[in-house]
Amino acid sequence: MNVITKMEGIRKGPDELVPSRYAVRVGDIDVLVISDGVVTPPAESMATNADPAVRGAWLDDMFLSRDAFDWALNAVVVRSGGQTILIDSGIGGEVPDFPRAGQFGHRLAAAGVDLASVTDVVLTHMHFDHVGGLLVDGVKERMLPDLRIHVAAAEAKFWESPDFSRTAMGPVLSDVARRAAKHFLNEYHGQLRPFETEYEVAPGVVVQRTGGHTPGHSVVRMMSGGDRLMFAGDAIFPVSFDHPEWHNGFEHDPEEATRVRLRLMRELAETGAWLVSTHMPFPSVGRVAAVGNLFRWVPAWWDY
Repeated sequence: MNVITKMEGIRKGPDELVPSRYAVRVGDIDVLVISDGVVTPPAESMATNADPAVRGAWLDDMFLSRDAFDWALNAVVVRSGGQTILIDSGIGGEVPDFPRAGQFGHRLAAAGVDLASVTDVVLTHMHFDHVGGLLVDGVKERMLPDLRIHVAAAEAKFWESPDFSRTAMGPVLSDVARRAAKHFLNEYHGQLRPFETEYEVAPGVVVQRTGGHTPGHSVVRMMSGGDRLMFAGDAIFPVSFDHPEWHNGFEHDPEEATRVRLRLMRELAETGAWLVSTHMPFPSVGRVAAVGNLFRWVPAWWDY
């Protein structure tokens, strides 16, 4: 059954000329995908172990620049069982060099989501483009004092003394990541609800640690009335369908991240569950089909 219910566009000003939120219904669970905007990383960051010529050919085939390209930032609001759950929060103002990102706050407001109504936050991991929206001035003060923030215990532990030796982030972004995670832990330590392997946040909404991208990287599965949707965080990227073996420069354990990616893509192909992922092109709603040993992305038909 097609779980897409509607597409909503907003226009806040001259830069809000395209849709920035997309509503999905998974059984009795309401899901709202919200775009935090786009970042523009170096193209090689999506495939650090690829032959440059092969990587360049793939970019050419996708009509993308060989230097840098727009990379979506998607976060999700989930309503289930009387709870309002925020999954990740975008980049906030952590990287001024990405001025087209950090849109999450005003787009939440435009969607009618009051920060004071959020009962739970789930973090897929603690990279700056996932926690940054919670670090924007004034955000914490607008949220409930008994807000629950669910994050894998291994993730919180890792960021106490992070190791970037196997990433390709470089010193500047490594410093940004370290600083943002430390700031987040200092600000929200009293509201953290760490889990070991998995935790049911609300009826039909389960977060599960996968590891790989970061030690505590997690995905969120939503199941209701026979419908399924997975928010995969940074486990699956646009290039993953043609080249799941390519390492992303932000992966702290690239080999394990590849194993996780393949396992999740096989699961999605077998179950037919919808996929939403942080860096898939907005609205990032579609299915995964198996094609031999590789996979094919099947975007949802937008429902106007």
